[in-house]
Amino acid sequence: MGSHSLTYKQCIPVSILDAWDFFSSPVNLARITPPEMMFGITGGDGRQEIYEGMLITYTLYPFMMLPVQWETQIIRVDKPFLFEDRQKSGPYESWHHLHQFREIPGGVEMTDHINYVMPMDFFGDLVNTLIVRRRLEEVFTYRRSKIEEILGRM
Repeated sequence: MGSHSLTYKQCIPVSILDAWDFFSSPVNLARITPPEMMFGITGGDGRQEIYEGMLITYTLYPFMMLPVQWETQIIRVDKPFLFEDRQKSGPYESWHHLHQFREIPGGVEMTDHINYVMPMDFFGDLVNTLIVRRRLEEVFTYRRSKIEEILGRM
């Protein structure tokens, strides 16, 4: 069973506190998720700023109208520089997502580091190669576009 990693960087023309306010609010995740995924928060208080230990549950449809239930926990918060979440239950054997924010001239550099392991050993890795990795790339490409639309482009 292989571990997979993805890293995405984006520069945004806002202050680090404005970036934090946007990305630390779980409801904004729906705003930057492709609409065909029908992302919805189903548990936890998605209207408040994240905090260590916070549990959030979601339902989404990442592929072929098949619903996925996902629960994540915020495991570390260092406002306004980073927060981390990990999957408690969901589609992956494991999922860890580090969100980092760094002030740069004219704005903020946001970096997403994702490490995940697919279930079902070899078959899961095959599904990752054929479907999952490409779908994650599509999701983060969409997010980049929506973030530029909402917060601006550098």
